[in-house]
Amino acid sequence: MTPVFYNNRMKIVTFTKEHARLIPFAAQLLVDAFREHWPDAWPSLEDGLQEVHEMLESDRICRVAVDDEKLLGMIGGIPQYDGHVWELHPLVVQPDMQGQGIGKALIEDFEEQVRLRGGLTITLGTDDEDNMTSLSNVDLYKNLWDKIRDVRNLKRHPFEFYQKMGYVITGIVPDANGKGKPDIIMSKRV
Repeated sequence: MTPVFYNNRMKIVTFTKEHARLIPFAAQLLVDAFREHWPDAWPSLEDGLQEVHEMLESDRICRVAVDDEKLLGMIGGIPQYDGHVWELHPLVVQPDMQGQGIGKALIEDFEEQVRLRGGLTITLGTDDEDNMTSLSNVDLYKNLWDKIRDVRNLKRHPFEFYQKMGYVITGIVPDANGKGKPDIIMSKRV
């Protein structure tokens, strides 16, 4: 696939097994970027390597943002519902480069990749394991939709980033990560 250039220093390309040199860097990126708020996601390099190898399966989408062969970020997608829906999993950007448009560029590119494959919807889960939103440590079985409507971001939870990208909260999985630790499900039509 032809690389997509977003500016003079970054391009987004399909990540394949032929990029073997970058695989350990991608695995370490998962470990480093998720360590602060989601340390159980990929606690070790071995866990990160297992995830990267799963991302490289032929039925998935895996794209990376690179700058002169330096890995800046990565996004993956898993087909569901006969390819009508794609789960965005995961999105990761080098911690010291967040807020510079790399995540936005990766999502826009991912959405185009899904469209090219005939996908209609993208969905994602964005866990709240650290009391980062008003949906944490409350009874979500009472007045759920009111709580979703009135959700507040308490500690820079990424759900607001996804909202800016056009994603909406389409559900909650209460206690997904332990008591009072929900998974916030978001979706967007492409």
